[in-house]
Amino acid sequence: MTNISELDLQNLRHLIGGYDTTRCKMQEYAKAANDTQIKQFFEKGARSAMDNKQQLMKFLQ
Repeated sequence: MTNISELDLQNLRHLIGGYDTTRCKMQEYAKAANDTQIKQFFEKGARSAMDNKQQLMKFLQ
């Protein structure tokens, strides 16, 4: 693991938390959507947020 500063660690924590919140909200919006296109839009957003979160988590390994 590369040495990262405390500020960078705090920023990562903030970003990871934000993406996790976004994923949860997008999943809930997708569940509530009646329109197929809207449902797919939110599902895609949820997957994107999860992918971004996982990419950021790699910095913590």
